[in-house]
Amino acid sequence: MAASSASPASPSSVAPGAPSRVTPGAAPPGGPRVPPQAGGPATAPAPDGAGVTARPRLAELRLSAFAGHRGSRLPLGEFTLLVGPSGGGKTTALRAYEALARLAAGSELGEVFPDPVSLVPDRARPDAQRRRGFRIGCTSVGPAGPVRLDLAVQAEPELRVVGERLTARGVVLFQTALRDPGRRAVQAAWHTAGQAPVTRAPLPDDRLGTALLPLRVAGKTDGQRHVLAAAEQTVVALRSVFACDPHPGGMRAPVPIGAGRLLGDCGNLADVLWRTRAECGRRHAQFVDAARVGCTGPVADVRAEPGPGGTVRGLLDRGDGTVTEFVRLGDGELRYLALALVLLTGAGVLEVEDPVGEVPDALRTLTVLADGFDRGLDVRQRRELARLAVRMGEGGHIRCVGAVSDAGWAAGAEGVTVVHLEP
Repeated sequence: MAASSASPASPSSVAPGAPSRVTPGAAPPGGPRVPPQAGGPATAPAPDGAGVTARPRLAELRLSAFAGHRGSRLPLGEFTLLVGPSGGGKTTALRAYEALARLAAGSELGEVFPDPVSLVPDRARPDAQRRRGFRIGCTSVGPAGPVRLDLAVQAEPELRVVGERLTARGVVLFQTALRDPGRRAVQAAWHTAGQAPVTRAPLPDDRLGTALLPLRVAGKTDGQRHVLAAAEQTVVALRSVFACDPHPGGMRAPVPIGAGRLLGDCGNLADVLWRTRAECGRRHAQFVDAARVGCTGPVADVRAEPGPGGTVRGLLDRGDGTVTEFVRLGDGELRYLALALVLLTGAGVLEVEDPVGEVPDALRTLTVLADGFDRGLDVRQRRELARLAVRMGEGGHIRCVGAVSDAGWAAGAEGVTVVHLEP
């Protein structure tokens, strides 16, 4: 799939429609060559104030060769809508984002890609050893400036990382390559800028090397500190991800009182309301205001009520002594309430179920990945959620990437990045 948007993107290193091949020993495409080692690599420029943001975040997702995507570059803003027809690659793009997040948290390759062959582009031709694979990457921005990560994964005949590259301001700070297919390791080299300009060591071929650097790089030289800053920015930008696809059926029934940690399907929404209504009155008031916009009829409050057996059920308080239980609400209303709660609480306020690791609240910008963002929602509900997402994104606490079939309802909206995925 090719991606187009209002924002210009540089040409991809992989021509659309060209067959993909992962060659062991070759670094991922798209980054500059490693500086000659004889004279040592150029010293990475010290980060300056240009383009610096306090909280690391992703500015671009790249799907160089991943399932149906070839040479796709997806710019990411505070609120990004991936638009395209069914089969256009929207879900695949969100899957790639989530995969990078899990790898950044230290998950093994096999856990993240249980069916890797399905992610190899259809027209990818195997090499002489019958090896095929896929390539993905991203660019983060933050205190270390723009940092680019590229990853090449071999899917056949066995799953393994065959190349990884971390680049900042034209300098390759870290890269790996598969030198010996008989060993379950890749040869890694990272920028040092000391007496030895480059440090080399083997790393496992089933994990993201960038996530391992904080444990391997001492940080004694300027070069090492630049490597650490780039790696830590990339990992922090990726790890705060919450894949959210509310399932209305699970929200209607009473749920056990727990820790108030929201699940990806939002089935325990009533339990989360039980917690957040008591802990953050200001945000809850904003949530009730949003409910008035997106729900039919008067809304004085949205709350959870305890029931038998240590359970709670969600309901709308109509303000005249009557209530409407969640079981009576439509699918669109329940999806709207769940997404509004996620957007209004976000990192540092709502303890979402985070399968990709913990990040300090001071550095965290939670990214919500919402497949089928507009499913079951009317135009009024979509626009209000977009307004909430943009407003919360401006504060730096939360970002949202949603997949929709049509974004006409968001035309002209400020703060919305629309990326069209074209077959």
